[in-house]
Amino acid sequence: MRGTMRNNMLTARLAIIFSLGLYLSSSSLQGQALANAPSAVLLAQSIQQEQNSGTTEAPMVGASTPAALSSGSDQSTSLTHQQAEQLAIKNNPRISASKLLALAQHQVYRETRSQYLPQLYGGMVAVLADNGSRFSVDGLRTTRLITHAGGGVTMEQLLTDFGHTSNLIASSKLHEKAQNATAMATQLDVILVTDQVFYDTLEAAALVKTAQQTVETRQNTQDLIAELTKNKLRSDIDLAFADQDLARAKLLLLDAQDQYQKSINALSAVLGYDHPQNYQLVDDSATPPLPAPDVDALVKLALQQRPDLMALDYDQKAARKFSRAQHEQLLPTINTTGVLGGTPVRDDQYFDSNWFGAIGVNLKIPVFNGFLYTAEASEASQRAKASKAKLRDMRDNVVRDVNDAWLDTNTSYEKIGVTEKLVKAANLGLDLAQARYKLGLSSIVELSQSQLQQTQAAIANINARYAYELSLAALNYQIGNMP
Repeated sequence: MRGTMRNNMLTARLAIIFSLGLYLSSSSLQGQALANAPSAVLLAQSIQQEQNSGTTEAPMVGASTPAALSSGSDQSTSLTHQQAEQLAIKNNPRISASKLLALAQHQVYRETRSQYLPQLYGGMVAVLADNGSRFSVDGLRTTRLITHAGGGVTMEQLLTDFGHTSNLIASSKLHEKAQNATAMATQLDVILVTDQVFYDTLEAAALVKTAQQTVETRQNTQDLIAELTKNKLRSDIDLAFADQDLARAKLLLLDAQDQYQKSINALSAVLGYDHPQNYQLVDDSATPPLPAPDVDALVKLALQQRPDLMALDYDQKAARKFSRAQHEQLLPTINTTGVLGGTPVRDDQYFDSNWFGAIGVNLKIPVFNGFLYTAEASEASQRAKASKAKLRDMRDNVVRDVNDAWLDTNTSYEKIGVTEKLVKAANLGLDLAQARYKLGLSSIVELSQSQLQQTQAAIANINARYAYELSLAALNYQIGNMP
């Protein structure tokens, strides 16, 4: 009895293998695609090799490359990481706006400095009057009206206000430096966004390739199981699982295509274009550098060269200078005034000469103005203290952000090795599951689960690699490194 059962089982297995062989011989392309289907790890490795050697192109359903989706034109332009950064620096409106604000702040400095330079005014006057009459309705003044015509110039020069104007000029100059540093910080912000979008686009292209290959593999599997089901060698449940896996793979491809197109749109926007560009991205980073071993050196470097920190430091110094200037409003002001001119049309009874000139020194001492100067000085002092507190908070945040970015870089680097091992294990598991399923030793559930794990492992490996690239870009941003 047992011998008969063993013979029946052996006969059934041979029949399955024989039927499978007949199917593979009649549709060799599908059989080879299933038996020799490239694994996700080989796919990920091929993507990396293509990126290291040249242009990254992700095949699409209905399109030859992802770049073909971003424009109606068949022509595309290669774009490297450095080229993308240079285009963003050149075209991004945020950078242009920050540079214009820096130029405007320089004009504020010139406006403040003008108070130290001589002030010259010219004028002419012609009067026809009842000679000797007086105009006496202007307050306490009485003015004699005389027919005459003449002209001249008036000069005013500040001699000293005991530091008030000099501190205002110094404050304006520091604000100009702060605005220049802010422009540099804006440039760093745009470069960071460019790096993020660039690597997001590369990652999306790699995911499209993975999804494309997954659809092809699941389609081959579904075709094979459909044929086996037709020949009564597999159940309808197997075919239902295969259809479900194929549908999931197509959904994955659609999501990957959508993400790629959105990444292209974001990249075009950050590069300063108002419509999507047709780019083929080139991953020119052959081997990513190792993480920095010493975080303390990075923190020290960030505190020295972070442009946003420098801008806040300049603003704090400018606030101190302005506070001194406001306190010095309570001190006297000394200036000189001179006039020179002529009166060619005159009445000799009232004008002894045809020219006039005078020079004098004015001393202005503030006595009481309703505590205005005192209040302004107190306000400026409080604002200077607030700027100092903001600077301290900024320094603390920089130290924290650099440490966090350094930790993210090390973690992302370690994830690359872990996901590579995960891909190898998932690939081996899929090969075994395929072999067991062909021999009838396992169910479609095991094969489906192995395919899903392989796809997830491949995606995790792609995500880990580009997450490391992004963490390096974020670390460069945190320490203030300019490209």
